[in-house]
This record gives sequence, structure tokens and C-alpha cells, in this order.
Amino acid sequence: MARRGKASKRKIAPDQRFNNELVAKFINHVMKDGKKTVAKRVVYDAFDIVSEKTKKDPVEVFDLALRNIGPSLEIKGRRIGGANYQIPYEVHGERRNTLAMRWIIDASAAKKGQPMCKKLSEELILASDKQGNAYKKREDIQRMAEANKAFAHFAR
Repeated sequence: MARRGKASKRKIAPDQRFNNELVAKFINHVMKDGKKTVAKRVVYDAFDIVSEKTKKDPVEVFDLALRNIGPSLEIKGRRIGGANYQIPYEVHGERRNTLAMRWIIDASAAKKGQPMCKKLSEELILASDKQGNAYKKREDIQRMAEANKAFAHFAR
């Protein structure tokens, strides 16, 4: 069966509180098992904690965290002539934000003993200061990509 072309991008509605599409996307990433109201409460509570602790607009802190965490390079494995190479690729726009959101959520979820909103707010604040587990993950990926620059010519 042949492929029928590329699926069209769906337009996402901005969230109610901040009227921001990225925040709405982030809520969707946090959501588990279709429980959107729970995800909204977690994200909004986290944003309240961020504004309380930093005395700044939480959306600005969130945007800064996404910019700091979003990688410019990533590696993909590719098999060439019986050997597997880790080939560095540039990361663009949408994927960059998606990876940043995923890493922030994963770093928050990995912490134990606190409500998710507290863990998420801590990770967002740390990410905006270029610290924390999500930032460490980004640095590791960048370092691996730099180390494998020699195989960049294998990229299409």
C-alpha cells in the first residue's frame, strides 16, 4: 500500500489563562490518559509557583526555559555498510520545542516525593537559569553530536 502524502498540521487552540499556544502544547504534553483538566491544574499551579518564586511573568520564564533546553543538534543512528554511525542532525523549530518540553517533563517526573506542580516549577526555574536535569540532558546530547561531527557527511 502506498503512502498518501503528508498529514496536515492541526492548529492548536491557545490556552484560556495565558492565551498562548506554546502553553497549550505544554499542557497537552503533560496530559496523561486524556485527563486534560488534571494537566491544566498541574501546569497552572506550576506557573503560579514560578511567578511566586521568581517575581516574573511565568510565561516569560517558560519561554526562556524552552529556549535554553531546546537543542540545536541531535544524533540519529544510521547503518552504513555494516556499521552503525551516530550522525548529528540540526534540529529545527517544532521538534526543538517538542524535545525541550519532553525533557522538562521527564526531568520533573523523575524527581520523587513532591507534587508534580512543584517539581515542574522547580525544573522550569532551573532550566531558565541553565541548570537542572533537563539542561544536563541537552548538554549531553550536544556533546555527543559534537563528538560525532566527523560522521556529518553521512547525513543526506
